[in-house]
Amino acid sequence: MDLDRYMTSMRTAGVVVLKDGEILLERYGLGHTENDSWYAFSVTKSVTAILAGAAIRDRYIKSMDAPVRDYIPEMKGSAYDEVTVRQLFTMTSGVKWNEDYFDPNSDVCRAGQCCYEAGINPIVAYMRHLPRAAEPGTKHNYSTGESDLAGILVSNATGKSMSEYLSEKLWQPYGMEKDADWVVDRFGRDRGGTGLSMTLRDYARIGQFMLDGGKADGAQVLPADWLTDATKVQASFPAPQRGHGAVGYGYFWWIYKNAYAALGSDGQAIFVYPQDKVVIAVNSAWPAPTTPEAPQARDGFVHALYAAAVS
Repeated sequence: MDLDRYMTSMRTAGVVVLKDGEILLERYGLGHTENDSWYAFSVTKSVTAILAGAAIRDRYIKSMDAPVRDYIPEMKGSAYDEVTVRQLFTMTSGVKWNEDYFDPNSDVCRAGQCCYEAGINPIVAYMRHLPRAAEPGTKHNYSTGESDLAGILVSNATGKSMSEYLSEKLWQPYGMEKDADWVVDRFGRDRGGTGLSMTLRDYARIGQFMLDGGKADGAQVLPADWLTDATKVQASFPAPQRGHGAVGYGYFWWIYKNAYAALGSDGQAIFVYPQDKVVIAVNSAWPAPTTPEAPQARDGFVHALYAAAVS
């Protein structure tokens, strides 16, 4: 594998490989450096899942099988009325959603922009009017709207913003290298589905935190059984999804045969290989959010780095 050729052809801003918690490889491109933050896109979803696990450990959330309506009361009477926290975090609610980034009329483009109800978060206002497409728990359908709902659920349960809870449970106790940023909407609220920016080394540290069993500064942040469930197949895919090789979905983590990953648009990724204690983090600036070819190329690149790391 020609590392420089791949990074140039795939507009890769950086790659970090950790083995046993130590940096094995670190390379940057596109003028990016180890001190610069990079927008995480949907890698944010996997961080939102971490915060949900912490909230369960802290007993803010009763269990993954609790109803969503217990934490977002505005969803009572909607298609989410009988949906559980687990189904929300595995995107198996069965609620209809269109994630087409190139269609201005898709749900992902319209959510939060067109529905305003006094005293109600615009995402909640939009999502609670969506129709049902399948029974809860029967079908996976990728939905940024559901990860935004998940962020609202965590914030409602904890009484804290996502960024505040992230600082408390992970960023400070785990000793992240640089401050992260979390973009807020026009109402000053951070979103569960996107918005985080951080350095590439801190992307890798998130993966290492997962490898370390969800512990920070000697304290258990994530319940061990929750972490196991989060990183195993909760929803199987009949065929590869969104152009890459994942075989299923956990709690906002993509599950591969020998790894699990946090994936974001335009080529952001954290891959965790638990058996060999390898973490690989990648930042990219693909010319489009995703294509059929780019995720396959990225997966091949990452798996080649993994093979080199354990050889």
